[in-house]
Formats: sequence, structure tokens, C-alpha cells
Amino acid sequence: MHSAARRRPRVHRPACAHGHPHPAAEAFGPKGVSAMRAKDALGRYGEDLAVAHLERQGMTILARNWRCDLGEVDVIARDGSRLIVCEVKTRSSERYGSPVEAVGPRKVRRLRQLALRWLDEQQVHVPEIRFDVIGIVQPPAGPPVLLHVIGV
Repeated sequence: MHSAARRRPRVHRPACAHGHPHPAAEAFGPKGVSAMRAKDALGRYGEDLAVAHLERQGMTILARNWRCDLGEVDVIARDGSRLIVCEVKTRSSERYGSPVEAVGPRKVRRLRQLALRWLDEQQVHVPEIRFDVIGIVQPPAGPPVLLHVIGV
């Protein structure tokens, strides 16, 4: 076995301009061992930001990361009598496009199926369902940028 194959991968622990750890940095345990994939930690951080944003808009969060055999919904909220089904996409850059662009027609169709399943399982009846996307870009330094697209 070559010595290069035995080396541990380098772990980059990004920090903001003020020296505070990047949200994904919490994913790394001692000696660079990943306790959670950095991508997963960034996604969780983005969902936390999205939930806080929705709550500031006056919405009540009903479920987070709700799953069934069809898939997963990131956030289900109530805005008055309206049910809000929200997909959250978080990226560290827009190098491969904006996070919002990652939610295409196929994903929206899946969200519709998931919403109907959630309503059926919870035995909830609402006069209106709205599908939103929240895209977040969290660069290695600086504050996150959040875009809330209402009614996709």
C-alpha cells in the first residue's frame, strides 16, 4: 500500500472574517474526523435559518424534515389558514447556480405529492396549500444571503 493512501484527508475548518467558525465547522470532531458531513451540517444550518425566517414572517412551524416512503419535506408551516410546504436549499457559493435554481418542476411535483400525503396522515384539512423555496448562500466569510421564493 502506498503511503499516500494511508494519509488522512485534510479538513478545512472555515471561519468568517471575525474568526467565528463557519456553520459547517461544527461537523468536524477531533483530529479532523467528520462527525457529520460538512454538506449535511451546512444544510441543517440553512434549515435553521429558513425556519427562523418563516417564524419572523409570522408562520407557525408544524413539521421539520418530515419523511415518508415518497421522500422528505424540509419544512411544513401554517400561515393563517394556509399550509406552506417549503423546500430549503443551502449552498456555500453560487458556483454551480443559485440554490433556488436547484428546485425544478420534478421536485415541485414531488413536494405536491408529499404535501397530500402529510395532510392525509395528519388528517388536516386546509383551504389552500402554497409551495415555497428558500435558497441560502453561506459563503466561507460573511453573512448568509437568503432568498424566499413564494408560490413556486
